[in-house]
Amino acid sequence: MSNATKIIHSIPVDPLTGSIAVPIYQTSTFVQEAPGEHKGFDYARSNNPTRETLEKIVAQLEGGERASAFASGLAAIDAVVKLLQSGDEILAVDDIYGGAFRLFTHIYAKFGIKVNYVDTTDVANVLDAITPQTKLIWLETPTNPTLKISDIESIAKIAKQHNVLLCVDNTFASPVLQQPIALGADIVIHSATKYLGGHSDLIAGIVISATQDLGDQIKFIQNACGAILSPHDSWLVIRGIETLELRVQQHSRNAQAVAEYLANHPAIDKIYYPGLATHHNHDIAAKQQSGFGGVISFTLKVDTEEAAKAVVCNTKYFKLAESLGGVKSLLCHPAQMTHKSIPAEKRRASGVADSLVRLSVGLENVEDLIQDIDQALVKAQQTVAAESVATFQ
Repeated sequence: MSNATKIIHSIPVDPLTGSIAVPIYQTSTFVQEAPGEHKGFDYARSNNPTRETLEKIVAQLEGGERASAFASGLAAIDAVVKLLQSGDEILAVDDIYGGAFRLFTHIYAKFGIKVNYVDTTDVANVLDAITPQTKLIWLETPTNPTLKISDIESIAKIAKQHNVLLCVDNTFASPVLQQPIALGADIVIHSATKYLGGHSDLIAGIVISATQDLGDQIKFIQNACGAILSPHDSWLVIRGIETLELRVQQHSRNAQAVAEYLANHPAIDKIYYPGLATHHNHDIAAKQQSGFGGVISFTLKVDTEEAAKAVVCNTKYFKLAESLGGVKSLLCHPAQMTHKSIPAEKRRASGVADSLVRLSVGLENVEDLIQDIDQALVKAQQTVAAESVATFQ
């Protein structure tokens, strides 16, 4: 069975009515025949038929035993961290999503959970950084926003040797392009806001566990803490998954063309896209992914926030906005937007330069997108040149 067929037919027909679309069970509670006797549902925080269907679909797509859907990607991350206790340590990728950094640093540090940030693109760094207190390895691959690639299979072996959990944020690749559990990960998370939903119309997060026991622990945390995904948003994610294969493949094709164009542009200093042979760990990406995704980042030869602003404020089709993974192309300036919560020195050390621009390449005609970026780069060069002249007058 092809992946496209598998995804489409992972969405069940409603057994009660035969509805081809999953029903939205917009209810807060369920009538019981007697105390404790019900049809599998008692209160909608604990479980809901629409949310349960989504969780089963995503668990199947990721090859996990159980999934839990949360009200946001950060709520999903928060649930995983709650598996730990005071004194435990997390070994995390250095180029980490700003929201995760904020959660680790400003919330969990005061509860005694320490985070060590390392460049996980080199497996030796992971091995060297593990301590007896390390209980969780946290990977994004590809990372946000410099698209670093970590060898999931090799790091999973290290994690198992040290009895450490491995969690992989698979948001950028999606289950269409990468299967971390098959490579040895214990937990996979998604900001379902992005490619799973795919239409920039919801906020959601999902945790997928490789084992039933781990899934039960996450489910307990979900019910105890209450950051659940609503029935309507669960339905929106399900609807998005119906076209996931088609969308992700086209995102990848468009992004590859845009990346190849940018790689030869005179205004560009560095380009980050794992589909380019020049990308560090391109070979690992090609081994563990079936495609390279729709996100590209680049820095400018004029490495200033002003130069980046001149680019992101002059596009027509790429809209300046947070987030990614929707059908419409977006772009952002991480230093002032998604990664603003990370101190400038740490941000720059991880590769997030002042001029770095992140593109979420959408489903528009790729020639239109290339022309849009080209004219924005021209305007940015003119703006920077004019400002330089003014400075010396």
